[in-house]
Amino acid sequence: MPSATSTARLEARISTELHAMLKRAAEIQGRTMTDFVISAVQEAAQRAIEQAEVIRLSQADSQRFAEALLSPPPPSPSLERAFERRRRLVAAE
Repeated sequence: MPSATSTARLEARISTELHAMLKRAAEIQGRTMTDFVISAVQEAAQRAIEQAEVIRLSQADSQRFAEALLSPPPPSPSLERAFERRRRLVAAE
């Protein structure tokens, strides 16, 4: 049995000028205003999430990152002490 897609309603008060602009843009693209607005909002949301979650590196930064992964520096004395404390804690469990 196919499952029905659930939906939610979104309402917004906008100026008459913005309403006219959205209506014109939708007509230019041959879409309904609802379809145009949903598509635009979805694209904006995807961009906002991507900007918040995706880290973009330059080619040089990507190279340095890969080199650090492939040839990490030796652990510092403080990192060695932290590993030793962890070993003792885990052994005590």
